[in-house]
Amino acid sequence: MPPPAGGVARGSGRSFGLASRYPLVPITILMIVLVIPSFFADLIAPHDPYAASVPNRLEPPVFAGGTWEFPLGTDRLGRDILSRTIHGAKYALSISLVGIFLGTILGTAVGLAAGYFRGWTDRIVMRVVDVSFALPSILLALALAAAFGSSFEGVIFVVVFVLWSYFARQVRGEVLSLRERDFVARARVAGAGHGRIIFRHILPNVMNTVIVLATLQIGVVIILEASLSFLGIGIPRPTPAWGLLVADGRALVVSAWWVSLIPGLAILLTVLSVNLFGDWLRDRLDPKLRQR
Repeated sequence: MPPPAGGVARGSGRSFGLASRYPLVPITILMIVLVIPSFFADLIAPHDPYAASVPNRLEPPVFAGGTWEFPLGTDRLGRDILSRTIHGAKYALSISLVGIFLGTILGTAVGLAAGYFRGWTDRIVMRVVDVSFALPSILLALALAAAFGSSFEGVIFVVVFVLWSYFARQVRGEVLSLRERDFVARARVAGAGHGRIIFRHILPNVMNTVIVLATLQIGVVIILEASLSFLGIGIPRPTPAWGLLVADGRALVVSAWWVSLIPGLAILLTVLSVNLFGDWLRDRLDPKLRQR
């Protein structure tokens, strides 16, 4: 019996509406490439990411004539590229979450103080922010990483130092507008102190901006960490960080292209998906864009 007229159209319309309302593709990619490997790397990785096997060195991926034992090939020491890429997601996610969390707290606190109290506090903070923006982020990160050495903690410090100024400037600009609103004036008249006004009335109104900005910075942090590791001043060897995996294959681009291509694709897909998700989140949290 044929389906009722319009049945297929209604079903496809619901599917299209769901896909257009929610970023299903970016979320799916992030779950597959970043989130699931980060939490279940030891369970899903087929090999030990540190185990070398010289007889199996530089084996190609299965789609290029390799075997299913090493589906995405091996590097120059015979280590499984798939396993190292899976474990590399742990470092990409952990550095992003910790670095952005600390940078968000520091930048938001500084921005709240500068925008609310103004005066010399605002002038000092904004001059420091101007100096931070005047220096290229990668150059500043290179100098800090060289000073603190190659370590997980050093990369976290670099990320926080680079990111806090973005949050401080954005929050400070919104607080300058919010502090002149009627609800803040009524709170002052009611006898509320500075702390209550900042954390009870102003901070909730800037949280949407902070959340969106933090989401968009995940891609920036992943690129920054990968760049530092690629240059040898980020995560130390033999940790399977994505930047180090790309660096391992830079001299083998012609003969063993998969060594750099696989982790490079992981970085590309993660950053692209995070940016798409951040754009969707910005549209959802901005009342003007949501109504439009």
